[in-house]
Amino acid sequence: MNPKATVTAVASLFVVALVSVLAVVAFSDSPNALKLHILYQLQLPLVLTATLVGAALSVSGATLQVVLRNPLADPGIVGITSGASLVAALLLLITPHWAQAYLHYLLPLGCFIGALATTFTIYKLARKLLGSSTAVILSGIAISTLSGAIIAWLYLFSDANSLRNLTFWLMGSLYQTSWPILLVGGPLIITALWYQFASAGSYNRLYAGDAAATSSGVDVHQLTERSLVACAIAVGAAVSMAGSIAFVGLLIPHILRLLIGHNNKFLLPLCALAGATLLLLVALCSELTRAITLPVSMITATLGGPLLIWALLKGQLR
Repeated sequence: MNPKATVTAVASLFVVALVSVLAVVAFSDSPNALKLHILYQLQLPLVLTATLVGAALSVSGATLQVVLRNPLADPGIVGITSGASLVAALLLLITPHWAQAYLHYLLPLGCFIGALATTFTIYKLARKLLGSSTAVILSGIAISTLSGAIIAWLYLFSDANSLRNLTFWLMGSLYQTSWPILLVGGPLIITALWYQFASAGSYNRLYAGDAAATSSGVDVHQLTERSLVACAIAVGAAVSMAGSIAFVGLLIPHILRLLIGHNNKFLLPLCALAGATLLLLVALCSELTRAITLPVSMITATLGGPLLIWALLKGQLR
């Protein structure tokens, strides 16, 4: 597919999804005052959450796949998401009642700390194992397994309400966000994305190998460390907004590389737009089925599995 046609198609789909989500309320039978209240308090946070979280996960996935030289790298597989999810689960379950009013500030901070802590741990483990990309993936799987086990134990000590909140959180939801969380987490995601966009040229040089990248003026060690921190910030903030969402960071970059190539100067911004579009479409599905709130990970995994198989087959055939 022509790269310009791909960009046009993704941008058009983004606009259609955005307008459709907002139109659900605009064309309802509710009074105008109620429409404005719903638009400001529910729909705009929903749209911003889908856009920011989709962009954060897809761009971070693309960055990790380049800096770790592994096509399976993903915020979930590498373990960044699991660390943020573990801290979020702990905060949801153990925050005392008097501190509940400050939870919208504690969640982004806690998820950010959890993501950074797991990233630091994974990186140190990988360095002990000679720093190979395979070591990073294996360390991430180990951390994810341990975090999953701790979360599973937390289920045993949760009351019914906490259990329900924790379940919806771990399955992902675009309806958990409020303006205070967006005001804290949004700038973190935008800053992390800006760094990754600015580093796109350096990421391109990594395709030729560490030696060639170093000879062209890239500090590979520093670039890897800073990119991991940027991904941890973006993913930590995304988890604080929408919980744990699967497949976005793995699926979007693979499909776009098949369509437009590997130039990260174009790939990373388009990943941001495509990831935002995907979660806006998920939000639209939830808006159209108002009887139930669909878990985001359930939809992304259902759509993502077949699409990822298609992308892998296309890649092998080429």
